[in-house]
Amino acid sequence: NDPANIRCGSTLSTDEFSGTRFDFMLSNPPYGKSWASEQKNIKDGKDVIDPRFKVELADYWGKKETVDAAPRSSDGQLLFLMEMVNKMKAQGSSAPLGSRIASVHNGSSLFTGDAGGGESNIRRYIIENDLLEAIIQLPNNMFYNTGITTYIWLLSNNKPEPRKGKVQLIDASQLYSKLRKNLGDKNCEFAPEHIQEIVKTYLQFKVVTRKVKGDGKGKIAAQLFDNRDFGYCKVNIERPDRRRAQFTQERIATLRFDKSLYEPMEWMYQEYGDAIYGKATLKNQKKIILKWCEDNELEFSSKAQKKLLDINLWEKHQNLVKNASTLMHAVGDKEYNDFNVFKEKVDKELKAQEISLGGPDKKAILNAVSWYDESAEKVIKKTEKLSGDKLTVLLERLGCNEGELADFGYYSTEEKGEYITYEPNTDLRDSESVPLKDAIHRYFLTEVKPHVKEAWINMESTKIGFEISFNKYFYQHKPLRSIEVAAKEIIELEQQAEGLIAEILGVSVKAMVGAGHD
Repeated sequence: NDPANIRCGSTLSTDEFSGTRFDFMLSNPPYGKSWASEQKNIKDGKDVIDPRFKVELADYWGKKETVDAAPRSSDGQLLFLMEMVNKMKAQGSSAPLGSRIASVHNGSSLFTGDAGGGESNIRRYIIENDLLEAIIQLPNNMFYNTGITTYIWLLSNNKPEPRKGKVQLIDASQLYSKLRKNLGDKNCEFAPEHIQEIVKTYLQFKVVTRKVKGDGKGKIAAQLFDNRDFGYCKVNIERPDRRRAQFTQERIATLRFDKSLYEPMEWMYQEYGDAIYGKATLKNQKKIILKWCEDNELEFSSKAQKKLLDINLWEKHQNLVKNASTLMHAVGDKEYNDFNVFKEKVDKELKAQEISLGGPDKKAILNAVSWYDESAEKVIKKTEKLSGDKLTVLLERLGCNEGELADFGYYSTEEKGEYITYEPNTDLRDSESVPLKDAIHRYFLTEVKPHVKEAWINMESTKIGFEISFNKYFYQHKPLRSIEVAAKEIIELEQQAEGLIAEILGVSVKAMVGAGHD
């Protein structure tokens, strides 16, 4: 009844109740609504500046770091949940009961976002801090303005002992009464007995198997899970790059143009030739060039347009072509099956010709004159010595013994303590989601290695994610129809089709077949 409790403004943009904590919080945030207009108040570039939407989480090796707890700008409903988490009372003498939250969401809050992303970080923070008590799935068409499935999240920072470390999922999607007349998208509701059934299931805190009535309508179901059941490790599985290489004029010519602006730069060079390397041409022909881009439906940002007309960019690529041509003259046009040998020759000639190339420029030339070939030799990244403390630290970090290092990309040579690592091919890279309760190495040995012998685990890529899938946990298998029933239905359909065709054409199908018609 106190108007001072109502503040004007956006909950996301301004923390009007920053010094206040609450016993109970309820919310029904907008589903799938963009919060792009709020971003300037929450983020500075890519960095989150609002402490409500930053959390501390540990990486795979246990090192704690502050990470973003902000979802993608296209859907801000989890921001409202984090706003309430920020307003929970810390359990103590002044707040012995802590705080409780109930928030209604659509399905995207359960699973959208990749491991390490804002949405996943929010779910992980809530679950790892043992704040999530239960999630209740509601029937479709429960609300006036949407027919999609919705869920009630129940949070508490004062769980009773039996609930600690656990999450209860309740499927009440089949528990409803139909309305006699639809109200917008809403065509069903909970009767009082349905609400009682949900509350009873929640309070009992036990597994409930769905019962089926004679009319085939299912009732309520519930499952109990450990917090870690929702977590997984996303890890990259690498395969070695294998490359052939050869200098040719055609391959060198591709260096003249920037990859992101290849099409317009190619046209400009064909149109103006070497005159394009003059500032006057780029300045005087600007309107014609931009008109050509527009006519060919090439849309570029103002930054890209500026880059396209930058003489420094053109000169940089001109120098790449000149240097590559010099290398071709020295190395020759022989095709190499071993990129490592080819690269050694290029390095030798760069030194002999006193050509100074930065790392990116050298990489650009090598990439232009080489290509993947599964029959070629593996591309070596580096050879290093691993022994003593250095080896011990590596084995502890990877969680393996010395004989298993190849599974993590370290391949021993004939010389003791020497290991080779190979360049990964990004096009062949795959990622695996390994349950948090499973060991990554064990998963790799059973699920990956038997199928891809030369693969290895890139442990440095490991990120922890959390997601919740009601479909997976409450899926009910429906037995397939017997072959007899399926065959009978097919025959009935064929008879119906035969009758329809005969009716359309005015003749029997048998007569058509007898007359030789196809």
